Amino acid sequence: MKNQFSFCFILVFVLCAMFSCKKENTSVSNVETIIPSTEAHPKLILTAQGVKDIRAQLGNIPIFDNTLKAVQEEIDAEIALGIDTPIPLDYSGGYTHVRHKRNMIVLQKAGVLYQILDDEKYAKYVKDMLMQYEAMYKTLPLHPKTRSYARGKLFWQCLNDSNWLVYVSQAYDCIYNYLSEEERNKLETNLFKPFADHISIDSPQFYQRVHNHSTWGNAAVGMIGLVMDDQELIDRALYGIKDLKLDTNEKDDDGGFLNKDGKAGFLANIEEPFSPDGYYNEGPYYQRYAMYPFLIFAEGLHNVKPELKIFEYKDGVLLKSIHALLNLSDADGDFFPLNDGQKGMSYYTSALVTAVDISYHFGTQDPGLLSIASAQDRVLLDDSGLAVALGIKNGKAKPFDKKSINLSDGPNGTQGGVAILRNEDIELVFKYAAQGSSHGHYDKLSYSLYEKGEEILQDYGLARFVNIEQKGGGNYLKENKTWAKQTIAHNTVTQNETSHFNAKYEIGSQHHSVLNYFSSENENVQVASAKESNAYPGTKMLRTMAIIKDEDFEKPYMLDIMKVTSDKANQYDFPYYFLGQVIQTNFDYKTPKTLNPLGTKNGYQHLFVEGTAKASSDNSKLSWLNKGNFYTLTTATNTSDELLFTRIGANDPEFNLRREAAFMLRRKNAKNTIFVSAIEAHGNYSPVTESAVNSNSSITALKVILDTEAYTAIQITNIKGNTKLFITANTNASKEAKHNIKINDKNYEWSGSYYFK
Repeated sequence: MKNQFSFCFILVFVLCAMFSCKKENTSVSNVETIIPSTEAHPKLILTAQGVKDIRAQLGNIPIFDNTLKAVQEEIDAEIALGIDTPIPLDYSGGYTHVRHKRNMIVLQKAGVLYQILDDEKYAKYVKDMLMQYEAMYKTLPLHPKTRSYARGKLFWQCLNDSNWLVYVSQAYDCIYNYLSEEERNKLETNLFKPFADHISIDSPQFYQRVHNHSTWGNAAVGMIGLVMDDQELIDRALYGIKDLKLDTNEKDDDGGFLNKDGKAGFLANIEEPFSPDGYYNEGPYYQRYAMYPFLIFAEGLHNVKPELKIFEYKDGVLLKSIHALLNLSDADGDFFPLNDGQKGMSYYTSALVTAVDISYHFGTQDPGLLSIASAQDRVLLDDSGLAVALGIKNGKAKPFDKKSINLSDGPNGTQGGVAILRNEDIELVFKYAAQGSSHGHYDKLSYSLYEKGEEILQDYGLARFVNIEQKGGGNYLKENKTWAKQTIAHNTVTQNETSHFNAKYEIGSQHHSVLNYFSSENENVQVASAKESNAYPGTKMLRTMAIIKDEDFEKPYMLDIMKVTSDKANQYDFPYYFLGQVIQTNFDYKTPKTLNPLGTKNGYQHLFVEGTAKASSDNSKLSWLNKGNFYTLTTATNTSDELLFTRIGANDPEFNLRREAAFMLRRKNAKNTIFVSAIEAHGNYSPVTESAVNSNSSITALKVILDTEAYTAIQITNIKGNTKLFITANTNASKEAKHNIKINDKNYEWSGSYYFK
């Protein structure tokens, strides 16, 4: 009898334990004691062990505690409003679009709050909303808006559906053990599995490619697969849809090929777009957008499938890419608007909070990242956010030091790149990269210039009002193709009023510029030089740009040398997109009574001509004032050069373009030519004291004293009468190369890429 009693007692104990495992509000500790660690939930981003660690530190980690408080207040307010899952109707910016987008974020945050605070109301809220989506989705048709090449169901494009599933998979993971097995089966059968199938199997043109869209799709399918322990979905995410072949000539809405090389899957999306330096070929705006799915899925893979060693893939490029991306921001943290990029997007966006926290936690614990996290003033409510919060609390933060850097482009780092020259408060961004997929612009060897985060010479960026429904449903406007992507919209040379590669993606995607040299060792003289041989048949361009710190000047100045050689005579247009108010010129110009467009196509139709002149001296000068600072452009000219003041906005009846100015140098009937310019930042003006300080240029002469195939030499004379000579090697430009040339009966000898003295 005693043995039978013992057996019955043990059996009852086991059954009770099994029952407690399934009841809705099971605690994390119970889950951990019953479920093997590899199967414990949460396991995807927030982990069961992380929950224990976070709870142990609460109240003692200020940035984490403050983030948690803000999120709790936000989600409590949402719960009070009730759940709304409307039938999808709108484009970006419309009510249903915004509501479903909001729901995905709220679900993710509510799931995290349930785990950290152990408050059942958050789990119930997530469950109730998911059940509403389950009821809707199983009969939901394609979205009624038909513009996209790959329509979603909740949203007008599969991209947004993928965004939704990336976030909601995290919420599902957090309440997984709160749900009964029957409830989980219902959600997985009617919502999650069909959802994953639609954005992949049903939409291969979206999913089966190398593109930021597909990265979101891969992450969405893979993350829900990890939560559901569905190996088929995980493999589909990592490697693409098995045995699927698409038409390699098909294009997406932006003109890019859907699957030209047949590569697909998450690993291919790491392998192809990133250079070994971590530069993402679409540019920083889309790198910022793609980094969330890249890193959040990578974190999930690391936690659930550590054997994949995802953070070591391609020599750890995902973690490298965060440092590259942070270096592609100005002094204020705004990303440089290369290619399709919206100005004002910065590392304060939530995607970069994710990137910084994950990079710190899974990387080398770079203390510079902690200073960025401190500036962001919030962290992820998960294991990586805890690591950052503890690092900040323990005083480990150091400034993130942005220096001059050269970032290669292409999967092997052999397809050009982007050089950033920094000297004191001046930043120059020199683009000599590959096309940048379908989001690329036709602007080889273009640049933009900044002082303390303010544009001196701007890159226009994209023509789009993101998520503003009144402007084209928040999508790309037609002016993005007719203006923003065209060469004349950028600070580079346009030949015969035709854009580089004739603005054809099929041509541009085959070519890239080539680095001549990059030099940043000398803190006073930093130089980037690159060549472009394919933008125009029969024409070669070599551009050398330097930021020079000279004791005779108040601030570092920019020197720009654009050397053009061609097999025939051409018209060359060389614009400078300055921002601010014209102060002075050294030439006389005429202003027309009626404004007319500069041309009829290739972007010229969007430029009004506001002033015309003929160059009257060897140097033409323009000074302007912007946000309290003076700037002067000095450019070498001849008397046959035309000078034009233009303004963006012609043929733009809906005011889709910003009405901003440019100064343009036009040189006609020239075969081989050279454009040499200097831009000085100098002085300031205070509207309070009404005083102007150092409002005049310090350069009195800018002269080309040698220009051969091998060398170009520029002499710069300042107001004190002092002269400096800059010589750049156009061909043999290695750091080890030795040079000896004679200019005006004087020998110059040096080793390296350039000479300055």
